[in-house]
Amino acid sequence: MAAAPTPSANLLLTAPVLPSLCRLAVPNIVAMVGSAMAAIAETAYVGQIGVAALAGMALVFPLLMLQQMFSGGAMGGGTASLVSRALGAGQTARAEALVVHAVGIAVVAGLATTVLMLTLSDTVFGLLGGRGEPLAQAVAYAHIAFLGSTGVWLLNTLSAVLRATGNMLVPSAILIAVGLVQVALAGVFGLGAGPIPRLGMQGIALGQVLAYAGGTVVLGWYLHSGKARIRLRLRGATWQPALARDLLQLGLKACASPVQTIGTMMILTWLVARSGPQALAGYGIGMRLEFLLVPLAFSFGAASVPLIGMAIGAGQVARARRVGWTAAAMAGLLLGTAGLVLAVVPGLWTDHFTKDPAVLAAADTYFHWAGPFYALYGAGLSLYSSAIAANRVGGQVLAGTLRLLLVAAGGAALVAAQAPAWAIFALVAVGMAAYGTASILLVRYTPWEAPRRLALA
Repeated sequence: MAAAPTPSANLLLTAPVLPSLCRLAVPNIVAMVGSAMAAIAETAYVGQIGVAALAGMALVFPLLMLQQMFSGGAMGGGTASLVSRALGAGQTARAEALVVHAVGIAVVAGLATTVLMLTLSDTVFGLLGGRGEPLAQAVAYAHIAFLGSTGVWLLNTLSAVLRATGNMLVPSAILIAVGLVQVALAGVFGLGAGPIPRLGMQGIALGQVLAYAGGTVVLGWYLHSGKARIRLRLRGATWQPALARDLLQLGLKACASPVQTIGTMMILTWLVARSGPQALAGYGIGMRLEFLLVPLAFSFGAASVPLIGMAIGAGQVARARRVGWTAAAMAGLLLGTAGLVLAVVPGLWTDHFTKDPAVLAAADTYFHWAGPFYALYGAGLSLYSSAIAANRVGGQVLAGTLRLLLVAAGGAALVAAQAPAWAIFALVAVGMAAYGTASILLVRYTPWEAPRRLALA
């Protein structure tokens, strides 16, 4: 017989929506600020190496982002959705069995990512428009960074498990610590310190690998020790194909959206690369902020997952939808404010990375066009997480498809017209607006339903 939901589960099912969302989102936001500082420091280190390194980083960045979105947003979101729904239905044994299977999937996915990137990185970056020194810098970074893919997958999966229980503090604290360690190690190995030689892009990547590995060990110990509401029980665990199928079905459907997002970014990167390394480096600086704003939207989206999952598991569909809309509004407000500020004063961000006037001009132009549409983009990103929690990701896939098709068709037209870089940045803005608007409409008209009775593990 299923156990009754615990008091903490009942609180997530009964507490007012907005205060609950904010309480769960604030630790995530703090963690994202820490990650932002790490990214700013890392990009600043790359800027000290030179414009070619910045351009190379712009080539690598879509694939780094894809890895994070797969492991944290898609598969991680799917894991959090299923675990929280099991907890909402009072089925702790099923939730713990799902955790074991999610860890196994993360290990396989991380190893596969490493093999693919070590084998194909030269080809992929070449297809994105990388040539000469920027291509060499991109490959040097990627061959070290993707050695640590298993650590990235495991850290994001274990963080998702804790978030599914409503515990945002521990994974957020771990991510902050990972960011601080990454900043320190990337600076030491990348730029050199004392007896440690300057390793350049490879050293900066090594800092990320070591930081994520350490965070994974700590978070794995925390879940295994029994300190969390559910426990990672590896000893005696048996492989249950039905649970793996549930995780993969939801996670792989959710992976369609990141593929579309990165496909869009790759097309845009290729378009900008045609305008020269300065334009590509400037776009890379702008894209770096976009990558950081995605996790900020994810802060509210991730906060919505346990609330929506437990509500649907308990049959409270109306509450689940109210949570999703509230999270989207908060994410839109947060990203929209940042976008409008940088559209007016882009130097608040761009001046940290380079003094090259051509690079700064390209980055400023990007923000002038894209910044005003960050609000719609943020709302769409949050609804993506909410839709995963509700197991209704089809609408978000359609929204991503619309953005991808608009960018592909518009990009072909811009190439034919030999349009300047500012026209490409305008296309970025059109894609963001289309994605956000379509996401809102599709969630509005897609029904959410309580699941059938969950099978016990």
